[in-house]
Amino acid sequence: MSKKVIGVSFILFASLLSNAQDQKVNKNKPASIALKASILNFKKTPLTEGLTVSTPAVGVQLFKGIAPRLDAVVNLDLSSLKYPYYVSSGQAKATSKGIYAAIDTRVHLKLASDDKALVPYGILGIGLAKDAANFTAYAPMGLGLQFKAKQGSFVHLFSTYNAEASKLTKMHMNYGLSYSFPLKLKEKKAIALPTAPVQADQDDDGVSNEIDECPERSGLLKYKGCPVPDEDGDGINDENDLCPNAEGTVKYRGCPVPDTDKDGVPDDQDTCPTLAGLSRYNGCAIPDTDKDGVNDELDQCPTIPGIAGNNGCEDLQPLLTTIAAALKFEIGQSTIASKSLQALDTVILVMTKYPQTSLTISGHTDNTGSRKINDRLSISRAKKVQTYLVKKGLAINRTSLVGMADTQPIADNATKKGRAQNRRVDLAIKY
Repeated sequence: MSKKVIGVSFILFASLLSNAQDQKVNKNKPASIALKASILNFKKTPLTEGLTVSTPAVGVQLFKGIAPRLDAVVNLDLSSLKYPYYVSSGQAKATSKGIYAAIDTRVHLKLASDDKALVPYGILGIGLAKDAANFTAYAPMGLGLQFKAKQGSFVHLFSTYNAEASKLTKMHMNYGLSYSFPLKLKEKKAIALPTAPVQADQDDDGVSNEIDECPERSGLLKYKGCPVPDEDGDGINDENDLCPNAEGTVKYRGCPVPDTDKDGVPDDQDTCPTLAGLSRYNGCAIPDTDKDGVNDELDQCPTIPGIAGNNGCEDLQPLLTTIAAALKFEIGQSTIASKSLQALDTVILVMTKYPQTSLTISGHTDNTGSRKINDRLSISRAKKVQTYLVKKGLAINRTSLVGMADTQPIADNATKKGRAQNRRVDLAIKY
């Protein structure tokens, strides 16, 4: 059934599209009557059982054109059927032959006007029928062929699928032929009034060929019979084009798609139209997932906030400062306790993870002793740390030594506690 509906719908669509073009040159079908002979093909239903598969029928049709490609039709079918029908108890009750009558209104949706010798058409309608005991409803749909005869008469070949439109109806087919002829064969001819000679206008645009510079294309008088120009060739004529010399789009009234942020990505493709960005990010800036100020293309740790100096990874200096604070020295000595040295193992891990970094090791003393002694002692303390790190695998060229003596105290040298804090080594990472 779905294929039939699709086919008929296509005919309807094609007819409606072309109907307007025919109205100027073709006439509607005059009121006509047709004699019809057909076959009704039933299947078993709750009301009819044992019915012959095909039953002849006769009928009458009335035609009236409502458009050059659209006819309204009243259709009547009569047939004699023999069938039992079921009473409310569900038992069959035999009946003699009875008249089956059906009447419907339908439209013929034609693919051409009546002046053609052969015209295919689609059929759609709705109707009522009377069987042995009930009124039923059905919806005819189908296809037909119209053959032109003499004096406005036509022969019709048709086949309809009569679909169920009520519970007491069962689908059935109706196919056959009919012959139609107009109820009024002759029409009074209008008396032709004298008219002024008409100048030739090949393209029917109201501009005569004598002054039409585009006689084969419909145009306007102000353009000498030519269409409204389109200087930039964007499909939008110059009268409606706000940018007639620059190719554009209908959405922007003939102007190119704007680029508000001037990033080379047009606004209709730009997810961030007011912020300059890159085409690979749909017009947006390079993202910074961890919001650390280092964009993801430069950030080696894009999901962990860090610093630009370490390529977007975490700042290592606080960790190294904490490790250095664990290194303790006695007065006048550069020896580091084994327990304190183990803290330097973490430095090895950090430097291995970030191979682009280097380390400055600065030795410091308190103010005990002479400047000369403290210079030598501060370098010795820095060297001690370097030796341990190199032994653990750190390349020596990634380290540098500085002896600061007692020039950079971090605590008061007047107290024992302060002097102990000043005897130290600082670790400064360079990214």
